[in-house]
Amino acid sequence: MPRAWTLHSRPKGMPTSSDFALIDQPSAPLGDNEVRVANRWLSVDPYMRGRMNDVKSYVPPFALGEPMQGGAIGEVVESRAEGIKVGTKVQHMLGWREEAVLPAQHVQPLPPIDVPEEAFLGQFGMPGMTAYFGLLDVAQAKAGDIVFVSAAAGAVGSTVVQIAKAKGMTVIGSAGGAAKCDWVKSLGADEVIDYKSDDVVQALARAAPEGIDVYFDNVGGDHLDAALLASRMNARFAICGMIDIYNEGQPQSLKYLAKVIGARVTIKGFLVGDHLARAADFYTDMGRWLNDGSITREETVFEGLESTPDAFLGLFTGANKGKMLVRI
Repeated sequence: MPRAWTLHSRPKGMPTSSDFALIDQPSAPLGDNEVRVANRWLSVDPYMRGRMNDVKSYVPPFALGEPMQGGAIGEVVESRAEGIKVGTKVQHMLGWREEAVLPAQHVQPLPPIDVPEEAFLGQFGMPGMTAYFGLLDVAQAKAGDIVFVSAAAGAVGSTVVQIAKAKGMTVIGSAGGAAKCDWVKSLGADEVIDYKSDDVVQALARAAPEGIDVYFDNVGGDHLDAALLASRMNARFAICGMIDIYNEGQPQSLKYLAKVIGARVTIKGFLVGDHLARAADFYTDMGRWLNDGSITREETVFEGLESTPDAFLGLFTGANKGKMLVRI
């Protein structure tokens, strides 16, 4: 029988391996307009931590004992849906498992773009779209802006760095450790802050003595404080995530929040689903930048379904460079 990961218990603070359980999942017969997908690639993402808490949010919490969910790429191995043939490569949201049975309207055939299929879970999927729309639509970043990007070695942040440089911006990134900082620098960042060895507030003040126009936030905490203090007039903040508090749940200090008033700072949270109507623009621009070398792809791959919880936990310890994936 195909196997699936479930949430065995709700984590208190940082999740541990005992919070997850691998179960056998009987193969369900197909109903009308359904497909069976053999998953090949699974995505793990920081937002999944919030779904492990039994609280109301923009997505429902994971149910204890039930297969977990997340982005996945797979191949249709059985179909009772008109227009979706066996052998079609698709993307869907029933990850954390070997096999998915779901309605045809819940799968998306991969776009005809010449990239490896796993790229549609990274730069050509949700993380890439998050970077693109967050930077260009939410923050309204433009050529000449000074942009600060937290978690700049992650799937979203590393793409923000490259899009910003392709659009003619000055980029300051933040990453943990010398190796990751060197990599972010190789992506084109003008300055990189090592948050593991430097005070972020002071380091950003040194890196951007004239201040910043845009902050792309993946972290929260002291990074958000640093960005507020460094804000120039009419700075725009795109709030994508706050991994700094996902496990501890402590409130942000926001000690420099008053800067919002004098500098007329705009702070806006967003979800990538708000911008899917412009997906064609995203694919066009990303394809062009990949072809001309403005962006490069990077993934960290864990092997086998058994490794999925370890891959997820690695997001919180800096184990990934670029997109974190599991190959089944």
